[in-house]
Amino acid sequence: MVALVYVLSGSRWAAEELAQDAFIEAHRKWGVIADYDDPGAWVRRVAVNKARSWGRRRSAEARAYAKHAVRNRDLPGELPESADQFWSAVRGLPERQAQIVALHYLDDRPVDDIAAVLGISAGTVKTQLHRARATLAARLGADDASREGTES
Repeated sequence: MVALVYVLSGSRWAAEELAQDAFIEAHRKWGVIADYDDPGAWVRRVAVNKARSWGRRRSAEARAYAKHAVRNRDLPGELPESADQFWSAVRGLPERQAQIVALHYLDDRPVDDIAAVLGISAGTVKTQLHRARATLAARLGADDASREGTES
């Protein structure tokens, strides 16, 4: 769960806090969610929502800091420059695509589970995953590398 939130937030500290908050919320509501078909999907959804909210707050804070001439690199919890290039590219995707990629590759969730967690159709998951893969391939130079190997 922490890894999933980390990929979406880019902050190890925030990931630990937000994942813990999701589990605390699950504990508080266990009497209700225990009867769900997949309580784990509910917890993942809460964690994803918390990461989204945290990201929105952080964006607002960054804008406020910028207005006061504080550089973003001075904000606490930033990823170091040596952060994994792939997950950095994932964080640059549209929010829904980043969530789908994180759930699919990091949390190893099948399409139907991702659809349930995010409250969307399996077809939407497949479409967004396809688009995300294409964007990531272009950003990470996979297309250039494959063309170089096929040129004579």
